Amino acid sequence: MRVVLSTYGARGSVEPMAGLAVRLRERGAEVRVCAPPDEEFTELLATAGGGSVPVGAPVRPLVTTVRPGSAEGLAQRAADLMAAQFGAVAEAAEGCDVLVATGPLPVTTGARSVAELLGVRYVYATQTPVVLPAPHQPPPGRRGRPLPPEVRDNGELWDLDARLADDMFGGALTGLRAAVGLPPVSGVRDYAFTDRPWLAADPVLSPWPPTALDVVTTGAWLRPDGGRLPAEVTAFLEAGAPPVYVGFGSTPLGTRAPGMARAAVEAVRERGHRVILARGWAGLDAPDAGDDCLTLGEVDHRALFARVAAVVHHGSAGTTTTAARAGVPQVIVPQSGDQPYWAARASSLGIAVTHDAPTLTSGTLAEALAEALRPDVRARARAVRGTIRDDGAAVAARLLYETVGG
Repeated sequence: MRVVLSTYGARGSVEPMAGLAVRLRERGAEVRVCAPPDEEFTELLATAGGGSVPVGAPVRPLVTTVRPGSAEGLAQRAADLMAAQFGAVAEAAEGCDVLVATGPLPVTTGARSVAELLGVRYVYATQTPVVLPAPHQPPPGRRGRPLPPEVRDNGELWDLDARLADDMFGGALTGLRAAVGLPPVSGVRDYAFTDRPWLAADPVLSPWPPTALDVVTTGAWLRPDGGRLPAEVTAFLEAGAPPVYVGFGSTPLGTRAPGMARAAVEAVRERGHRVILARGWAGLDAPDAGDDCLTLGEVDHRALFARVAAVVHHGSAGTTTTAARAGVPQVIVPQSGDQPYWAARASSLGIAVTHDAPTLTSGTLAEALAEALRPDVRARARAVRGTIRDDGAAVAARLLYETVGG
């Protein structure tokens, strides 16, 4: 079976595809992953057993320079992403059996159009349920197009979201489809999602109630265990009691970054712990050269989190799931997007404490850490660890074979 996986976004969008690619290749599939050309993603996908097809502009410069919430240049970026699906992705998908797409709407609408053009199967997948239309939740909102605060009915808000999606992306999609002989589509959001979207999220962390959508919950798409920690990290871990990990992944923090790094280190020290500080895309750095603090770049969270006392993070789907699977207490400081959702879910399970304000102070984080490090939270985190599935990517690989009939 030949499979093409198409995604665009930060690490949280690319790493799940790497996990799925591994499981598909184990079944004998030929897999091509279309992803942003950032060097770190190219290396990540290489470790998954194959290369990648570069698509679109590098993500990291975009994420770290665009003002949060700004819609400046959005229309052109969306059009470019769509065009890339009709270009590099279409070329990669020629002769494949199934095209799996995840990421922003310009990517997935373009990818389904390519599948339609080539006559191949198409599967839409998301790592977060908040984007899926459902009566129990409102839409997350679209950049530069805030939802009216006076409207409280979720059904009405989802209808409005569909119209906004048409207005923002319908014109560009229609033009690209017309150029290859495809007719216009009505309702670009639902066209991309299909009536049977796949949810690549853990069912304990992110249960999906019955709705009109026939959502297929596979479990999170995780890469297999087996990552090794750098020697300096192992040496630091073995030099004392388990430290507290602090990291915000790909989330840009702008001018807040130095202050948040300083506050985090001070708060962890106040609680009597050493610190592992992840630079991330915000470029966090330790405020001093104390030997109780290690600053690092990319590291395998699966190997690291099981050896720390707590994880302080932004609340992405991947980091929340990995920390829950490690059985370690969490302090979640949500910044944007779906991060408040994951913070609320982990807190409701009793395995995390949500830091309500997006900007840390040493005092507020020290308080949150004290709560997260209580014996009952630690015990609950260990108990939930055994319920988190690690076979989501394998389940998805099996379902893809069943979908194609291979």
